[in-house]
Amino acid sequence: MMNSVLLAVLVMLVLSAARVHVVLALFIGALVGGLFGGLGFDGTMVAYQEGLSGGAMLALSYALLGAFAMAVSSSGLPQLLAGSIINRVGVQSAQGKNGLEFAVKWFLLAGILAMSVMSQNLIPVHIAFIPLVIPPLLAVFNRLHIDRRLLACVITFGLVTTYMFLPVGFGAIFLNDILLGNIKLAGMSTNGINVMQAMMIPAAGMVFGLLLAIFFSYRKPRIYRDVDIDSASQASQEISTFKVLVALIAIVATFAVQVLMQSMETEANSLLVGALVGLTIFMVTGAVEWRKADDVFTSGMRMMALIGFIMISAQGFASVISETGDVEPLVSFVADVFAGNRAAAALAMLVVGLIVTMGIGSSFSTLPIIATIYVPLCLALGFSPLATVSIIGTAGALGDAGSPASDSTLGPTSGLNVDGQHDHIRDTVIPTFLHYNLPLLGAGWVAAMIL
Repeated sequence: MMNSVLLAVLVMLVLSAARVHVVLALFIGALVGGLFGGLGFDGTMVAYQEGLSGGAMLALSYALLGAFAMAVSSSGLPQLLAGSIINRVGVQSAQGKNGLEFAVKWFLLAGILAMSVMSQNLIPVHIAFIPLVIPPLLAVFNRLHIDRRLLACVITFGLVTTYMFLPVGFGAIFLNDILLGNIKLAGMSTNGINVMQAMMIPAAGMVFGLLLAIFFSYRKPRIYRDVDIDSASQASQEISTFKVLVALIAIVATFAVQVLMQSMETEANSLLVGALVGLTIFMVTGAVEWRKADDVFTSGMRMMALIGFIMISAQGFASVISETGDVEPLVSFVADVFAGNRAAAALAMLVVGLIVTMGIGSSFSTLPIIATIYVPLCLALGFSPLATVSIIGTAGALGDAGSPASDSTLGPTSGLNVDGQHDHIRDTVIPTFLHYNLPLLGAGWVAAMIL
C-alpha cells in the first residue's frame, strides 16, 4: 500500500506541474493524503485548519514587509539605482558597448547573489529584498537578455546555501538551534562537532549547481518584452532627495531592529517589528503622504500577501501530513529495506527528506520530523556523528529549492514575474530543483560515505 505522505506530496507536485494554482494543489494534496491516511474528511479538515494558524504570523510579517518595500519603491530609490545602471549600459544606443554590457551583466549577477546571501545573516530580511530590488531592474535584465531562470537560480542559491552552511543569522537557527538541537534531543551528543565541516560537501554540491546554471544551462540570451509595471511606473517622475534619504534611514532602521531583536533572542517576530518601524518612519516624516498611504501600503501588501497565503496553506498541508502519522512508517520502511547497506540507506534517507521537504516547503519544519528517527538509524548503521549531522542536515535542506510552496522559490518568482513573463513552476521550481536538489543529493551521499 502506498504511503499517504508520499501520495499527498505526489498529488501536490503533479497538480502544480499541471499549472493548477499551488494553493489549490496544496489543499487537494492534503485532502488526498488525509483521506488515504485514515483521518477521514472531518479529521483532515480539522488538521488542515489547525495548521493554518501556524503560518499566520509569518504571512502578516511578509505582507508588512511588502508594504515597506513598496514605500521604499515610492521614494524613488530603486528607480534611481535602476536608472543609473541603465545609463551605464546605454540602452538608448548599445552599439560598441558589448564589453560594458558584459561587465554590467556580471556585476548584476554578483550583486544579486551578494544580496541573497546577506539577506540570511548580515541584513536578515530573507526574501523581502526581492520585490524591492528586482522589479525596477527588469528593464535592465531585458536589455541584457539575461535568462530569468538564471536569476531565479542565483537568488535561490543565496537563500538556501547560506543558511545550510554559515551558522549566522537564519543559519544559526537552522544549524545550531534546529539541526544540532534536535539531534541532541534524539540522543546523540553533538559536543565537538563542527557543523560547517559537516555541511561543507553538501554546500559544494549547491555551488556546482550554481556554476552549471551560469556557465551551461542558461548562458544563452533570452528575449523578453518590455512591459510597464507598477513598481517602475514612477521611474519617469522627479526623484526627491528627501524621500531617498528617508528611505535609506528607514532601511537601516528596519535592518537594525531585526539584528538587535535577534541578538536579544526575543520571542517577538523581528520581521514584523522591523517592518512596522520602517513604515512608521515613512509616515512620520511624510515621505509617504497620508492621502497616498493607503494605496502604497495596499499595493505592497498585495505583492507579498500571496506568498504569505501560500505559506499558510503549506502549514495546513504539513499539519495533515504530521497528523496521519505516516512519516515515521515511511522512514522505518526505508530502514528495514536497506538495513546493513549503509550506501543504500544513506541515499534512501536523503530521498525521503527530499520528499517530505518538497511537500512541506520548509527545511526548518522538516528537521524536527526526521531527526528523531534518523539519529538512531544512523547510529545503528554505524555512521559517524559528523556523517549523521551531514545526512540529517542535507535531508532537511533537500527540497527547499524546487518546492512549489517554499519561500526560496516563491520569493524569486514574486520579483521576476511582476510583468507576467516568468512562470513559477517552469521558470523557478523546475530549474532550481534540477540544479540544486540533484547535486545536493549526490553531495550529501558522498559526505555520508566519507565523513
